[in-house]
Amino acid sequence: MYTRLLQPPDRSFFLFGPRGTGKSSWARASFPDAIYLDLLESEVYLDLLAAPGRIERRIPPGHQGWVIVDEVQKVPDLLDEVHRLIERRRLKFALTGSSARKLRRRGVNLLAGRALTRAMHPLTAAELGDDFDLRRSLAVGQLPSVYVERDLGAARDYLTSYVRTYLREEVQQEGLTRNLAAFGRFLEAASFSQGAPLNVSTVARECAVERKVVEDYFTILEDLMLGIRLPVFRRRARRALVAHPKFYFFDAGVFRTLRPRGPLDSPEEIDGPALETLLLQELRAYNDSLGLGYSLHYWRTRGGDEVDFVLYGERGLHALEVKRSARLRPDDLRGLELFLEEYPMAQAHLFYGGTRRYQEGKIEVLPFEAGLRALPELLAGGREAKAR
Repeated sequence: MYTRLLQPPDRSFFLFGPRGTGKSSWARASFPDAIYLDLLESEVYLDLLAAPGRIERRIPPGHQGWVIVDEVQKVPDLLDEVHRLIERRRLKFALTGSSARKLRRRGVNLLAGRALTRAMHPLTAAELGDDFDLRRSLAVGQLPSVYVERDLGAARDYLTSYVRTYLREEVQQEGLTRNLAAFGRFLEAASFSQGAPLNVSTVARECAVERKVVEDYFTILEDLMLGIRLPVFRRRARRALVAHPKFYFFDAGVFRTLRPRGPLDSPEEIDGPALETLLLQELRAYNDSLGLGYSLHYWRTRGGDEVDFVLYGERGLHALEVKRSARLRPDDLRGLELFLEEYPMAQAHLFYGGTRRYQEGKIEVLPFEAGLRALPELLAGGREAKAR
């Protein structure tokens, strides 16, 4: 098991993240003496679904430590009992879940601020250490079960099964949509929107369903933490900007599994979005695991000039651009240069396919792998990191 950046809180907390990101393994390793209740086990699930109050019987009377409840969204009414046990017995709970949808939809007791909220993401380059392999990460992503599978064919088989499991277990069993065939077509159509401003009407036409249905489908992806809509950065904007968010599946390997490929597809149509996805998942992981507090955006003018990612917060303003090519042209810098004209206090970074690290005016240019490894310092250190 890889050591994760996320540190265990000292009081009760929710830990949300997609299936397969390692929430359960992390929780059990972090709290080895905890009472462990897995709601994916049918006996535990059915018992607590019938009577949530039975959770207390499963916790020994003298137990004073942690209790882990895995996939808590499957029995939302448990949270009333958890709240009671926190108050009455001073127990600490680690509550993991792969979907906040049920909790939000039911309006259940979210412990009235007595529990923190944390997020788990795919592995990062920092967590992988010497095992990090850029080509492998772009090919199959960075889910823990994928990365420990040394055979690429077996890793791809796992990803295929992973996608089907979500369709079967999360979407079908939770009753999130009645038409699985249409949802399957939607997933393929959505993969063509990876890393691009989202046009819901176009996706609806491609999968032959109504626009409102597609909007609901994108909400399902976000609720299951499988997809992200990245808003436009608009603070004190002087230029005319686009209105639509960009869309990404949460992991490069999941994206490549869903994206149909054929003889008419050029490498840049898939490799470019995969590079962006890998950077985004690392940005999200560091931001959440290290508690950096940035909000994530992108920036795009109506004329088509773009910065892939913009991070804004108390630690500063960062603009990051991704280029697949090993050689940069002047046009490759244009989006960052325009952004710096509007926001001269920003730190600008361009990750590219070359091998040389250098400064181009106010823009720091880094080889992609070196950039990924430098991210924790760049983001956490703010201006001090760049000065060093």
